[in-house]
Amino acid sequence: MAIRTRIKELRAKFNLTQDELADKVGVTRQTLLYLEKGKYNPSLVLAYKVAEALSSSIEEVFIIEDDP
Repeated sequence: MAIRTRIKELRAKFNLTQDELADKVGVTRQTLLYLEKGKYNPSLVLAYKVAEALSSSIEEVFIIEDDP
């Protein structure tokens, strides 16, 4: 199971940089970068904070995909 994110797309929609979103969520820019690239699976709390900062639901930001 893999998690794909729409963080980069939604950041662009709200004209936010990685640093700005990271500050809103309370993480480092590097953590946000790893989330965007799918190299880090967030905790439920972090997923909620990211979704809230992007005025979206968790399901809109994080898409769970079954591995082939």
